[in-house]
Amino acid sequence: MKISLCLIVWNELQGCKSDLPKIPKDCFDEVFAVDGGSTDGTVEYLKKMNIPVFEQPKRGLNAAYIYANQIAEGDAVVVFFPKATLPPEDLAKFRPLLELGNDLVVASRMIVGAVNEEDARLLRPRKWAVLWLSVFAAVVWCRDGYRVRDVLHGVKGWTRCAFEKMQILEDGLSIDIEMVVRSYRLKLPRAEFATNEGGREYGETNFKVWPTGKKLLKYLVFELQRRG
Repeated sequence: MKISLCLIVWNELQGCKSDLPKIPKDCFDEVFAVDGGSTDGTVEYLKKMNIPVFEQPKRGLNAAYIYANQIAEGDAVVVFFPKATLPPEDLAKFRPLLELGNDLVVASRMIVGAVNEEDARLLRPRKWAVLWLSVFAAVVWCRDGYRVRDVLHGVKGWTRCAFEKMQILEDGLSIDIEMVVRSYRLKLPRAEFATNEGGREYGETNFKVWPTGKKLLKYLVFELQRRG
């Protein structure tokens, strides 16, 4: 199996400098980046590191994944966000699970052996929200196979043919939960492996809790009404 690694970036110069030297490039048949409009030197740094950079033709997280699937040359694609919050060495765990026949593989912050950035806190609203959302999705759509716990983590791998079957929405940021739900509805093989998430040490997240939550709820209502 040929596997492509796509780095999804948007003003992540510091994260790229931290993560790129640790990425196990020999586990992939190609490595490229999709940029959402960086202005901080991210693109220049990636090119300096001999990473081809493709400018995202349409804004939005869903659009970034769709574009990555279109331009990748491999049979499968793995996406990674170089933000210095996850161990890049974990990228080596995707190939064995994809070659076992899984169409969707998620780097999980929610299963046994994993670490979530909120685990050291008494209150863990983001983690609890993800777990409850995973329960909801499984109860409504999962009829067989593995139930994914980390339904909102962007670091994942998939086979390109399965991605086409999922018919992902072109707009919005529902991609993470949407890929899980579509894998349930299409009865695609799926798996997770444990990863350790640390806190973001620079900049701010591009996905604020309330605005993101409203968009995800809107997607879930759509999926409940979606056919096929």
